[in-house]
Amino acid sequence: MTISAADWPARRLAIEVDGSLDDAVARYEALVPQYPAARFEQLVADKADWRTVVAVTDEIARHGFLIYWRFSGDSLFGLAGDTTRWAAYLMGNHTIAERMARHDPAAMLYAPLRTVISQSPGGPTRFVIEQPRLQFASLGNPDVTPVGIELDHKLAALLDALHWPVPDGLTQ
Repeated sequence: MTISAADWPARRLAIEVDGSLDDAVARYEALVPQYPAARFEQLVADKADWRTVVAVTDEIARHGFLIYWRFSGDSLFGLAGDTTRWAAYLMGNHTIAERMARHDPAAMLYAPLRTVISQSPGGPTRFVIEQPRLQFASLGNPDVTPVGIELDHKLAALLDALHWPVPDGLTQ
């Protein structure tokens, strides 16, 4: 039995966006739709081919991503006196994740991607995410790393579609 450990650089992108938290959440959720579990469960039940899964995913995820989970615990945390508002998400694309998981299932540690939209009282609204390329490159797998770079580009395109600033490191 062996145990391995890996340390790697990470880059958290905290992007100040225009408008209120409610506005940012509404814009984000309009461009990144909820994962329609029942629809994909039906594809599994029908034993659909993978091309069909990809086509349905592309149809739904117009900007490349779906929301698999959302948690807005600011009202709950408010019971402890917290005043910052936020919504946390798992955002991703299962057809892209499959292209990595087939080479290294550990890629699922980082897929879907974690995102947070937050606003402190009187402060700016921020969209926060860790840069995908660095997360997936940490696996050291030459079949996984290029997909992480592709995710950087898809994230840049999503930010552009949201009319939010795009960090330089996503497009290089």
